[in-house]
Amino acid sequence: MRKKVSIVGSGFVGSTAAHWIASKELADVVLIDIIEGVPQGKGLDLLEAMPIEKRDSHVIGTNDYADTANSDIVVITAGIPRKPGMSRDDLLNTNFKIMSDVVGKVVANSPNCILIVVSNPLDAMAQAAYKISGFPRERVIGMAGILDSARFRAFIAMELKVSVENVTAFVLGGHGDTMVPLPRYSTVAGIPITELMDKATLDRIVQRTRDGGAEIVKYLKTGSAYYAPSAAATEMVEAILKDKKKILPCAAYLNGEYGIHGLYVGVPVKLGAKGIEQIIEIKLTPEEKTALDKSATAVKELVAVINV
Repeated sequence: MRKKVSIVGSGFVGSTAAHWIASKELADVVLIDIIEGVPQGKGLDLLEAMPIEKRDSHVIGTNDYADTANSDIVVITAGIPRKPGMSRDDLLNTNFKIMSDVVGKVVANSPNCILIVVSNPLDAMAQAAYKISGFPRERVIGMAGILDSARFRAFIAMELKVSVENVTAFVLGGHGDTMVPLPRYSTVAGIPITELMDKATLDRIVQRTRDGGAEIVKYLKTGSAYYAPSAAATEMVEAILKDKKKILPCAAYLNGEYGIHGLYVGVPVKLGAKGIEQIIEIKLTPEEKTALDKSATAVKELVAVINV
């Protein structure tokens, strides 16, 4: 029997994730949204693409959570973007209400699933999903570090004119201005990037990585990134469904790891069939640890607003 992945939210991120997952033939896909007709139309369009792609993935769109029953993984992209004049707290509270509603319905229909949270503000929404679901921390994972690391890798490859396949990069911390790119642990074919570019160039690339989402929003004017975020979520889905034991930077609930307690923060984890199978602690310099603590403090402020 094929695996089943449900995606909550049929906007750009959700529908593009459905596209990646179906085209890789990872699972059958259910696209669910509160808007009538949109998930059905996008689901049917994707299903009709499968003969061309020579893939047997089944795709449906729905407004009924009963159709998501017994999902192996549920990817949550639902939420609203910040609108002009809207405070951060207003956005947080609105998306928290949406998350509460979504997670309750998901858990009722798929009590054994693994949750991948993509909704923003990412770390706070992952924490909300964890608390509302009652799932163990291994089964509630936030997507952020893969996206941020991919941006870092893309910029390194562009700068050095090398294949992106040669570039590994790590970004820790919260998803946003306080993220912590780690040049010491970032390499090109095993060579640390600190050996291949000067500090000024590296600092510029680190800053561009931090501003990665904002740079795209500036270009698009309405809307935000969706190809890379959905590809990042798909990499997580693939690692779990294929039990790859792949080490990836994800937002995980920390119980003392890195000296952080009771918060979702981006760290390297091993992803496999059970979800997070190990949280990997790497040695940080005092400067890197300070940056990670600052990032955790920013997440703490957000979760305090919604009291999770």
